[in-house]
Amino acid sequence: MQISVDYLVIGSGATGLFFASKAAERGSVALVAKRGRRESNTLYAQGGIATVLDKKRDSIESHVKDTLSCGAGLCHPDAVSGIVGEGEIVIRDLLALGACFTVDDEGELSLAREGGHEFARVVRADDMTGREVIRALITKVESQSEVTFFDDHFCSDLLIDSRGNCCGAKLLDCKKAEWIDIVAGMTMMSTGGCGQVFKNTTNPEVASGDGVAMGWRAGADVANMEFIQFHPTMLYDPGKPPFLITEALRGYGAKLVDSTGEEFIDPLKTRDIVSRAIVRKMRETNKPCVYLDSTCIDGIDLRVRFPNIFQYCFERGIDMEKQLLPVVPAAHYSCGGLLTDKSGQTSVPGLYAAGEVSMTGLHGANRLASNSLLEAMVFARRILEVAQVSKRESYRGSERIEKVGELSDLNMVVELKRNIQKIMWEDVGIERSDSGLCRAEGLLGDLALKIESIYELNRTCLDTIEVRNMISVARLITTSARSRLESRGCHYNVDHPERDDLNWQRDTIVSGEL
Repeated sequence: MQISVDYLVIGSGATGLFFASKAAERGSVALVAKRGRRESNTLYAQGGIATVLDKKRDSIESHVKDTLSCGAGLCHPDAVSGIVGEGEIVIRDLLALGACFTVDDEGELSLAREGGHEFARVVRADDMTGREVIRALITKVESQSEVTFFDDHFCSDLLIDSRGNCCGAKLLDCKKAEWIDIVAGMTMMSTGGCGQVFKNTTNPEVASGDGVAMGWRAGADVANMEFIQFHPTMLYDPGKPPFLITEALRGYGAKLVDSTGEEFIDPLKTRDIVSRAIVRKMRETNKPCVYLDSTCIDGIDLRVRFPNIFQYCFERGIDMEKQLLPVVPAAHYSCGGLLTDKSGQTSVPGLYAAGEVSMTGLHGANRLASNSLLEAMVFARRILEVAQVSKRESYRGSERIEKVGELSDLNMVVELKRNIQKIMWEDVGIERSDSGLCRAEGLLGDLALKIESIYELNRTCLDTIEVRNMISVARLITTSARSRLESRGCHYNVDHPERDDLNWQRDTIVSGEL
């Protein structure tokens, strides 16, 4: 089956929803969600949106300085100043769409401070900012008749015409077991991150790097994949779904302590520094976690300021007003992705990207807290302003796969996924080494051959397609990390512990096959 639309949006996080809401005013939109339309990284974002609103105490220049400092010399200064400068417009747009953010006693937007920020400048909705943004955007998009939702549809590959232009994507209807070609005037990639390639991650199961893998297979340049940000404080709760403890808690005064109660790191250092400190403390003490002490916070009611976190922990027998929270670092955010220009255009004509799937130059080697939603919204707006909707013609040459099959031995694919996650966590995680990266590169190469042989016989199995994407992204991360012979931002190599601006103050760009 073939469907034709003006705009194809792959991914239903904040980026995709915001873009769809605006694109629907100009033409027909197909919005594809791998799972349900509400399931995305955005839904679990607790922090907020970094924006300069208090011009008396704060400034655009200060936000730019903090972003550049966190990015460790790899941010693109023009990209940073432009994106930060559009923050107020983003907040105004979201308020107009019905988003409700936390206000102070005077009814003004309440601003929080997070790690790496000199001033309080984070707009949030208590500790459920992502959930509120998704609620407002979905309410809007569901009211627009020009938007057609494709829930529970998996994009397997992009459609590329004879001229090398992206003209849509091939979808698998996961419920009806049918294939659909969506031919589009322009394609917006907003699939989010790739945290699932690591054993420990704050990301939901949908975050398997599909967008980067699809774009790379279609010929798009990929940049800075070695810079994976690990969030310092995921609740240590073995056997339970991952649960993030927001950085804002440390912004209000929570401390990081070891099992004896001794503080060992400034909790408001950037995430890379704090995560490494935690890993080293765990290794030093031979303990499976460290602790976040929120009992020392004065002046706020934790149950009011952090209602979601308080309730979640309380249900698991932890009263955060009286007890320490056990925490560990976990893969959280990819600073790299599909390389774009300042308007979100990738190296493949007709393919645009925004949000975590992209590399725009904002984050550099390490993302400043709460800059991600800012970037996503800014680029969703920019792409709509510049994207050219090309004439849609019937796509020819797409391989037809009529029958959706099931893998006879699903356990094999599940085991491959676990192996990927184990390799990446142990050898391509928070602390890396030359030998570990070399070992990971070899092991992942072997796994890639295995998954390709399985894929050739089971090209319609959802799990096989997903793991195939994961191995591609894992190899991109590992190859990029092995090539960078220094330590910078999120990338720390014990064999090259110093930053080397003379040789490595540049992006890592992967073009073509590995």
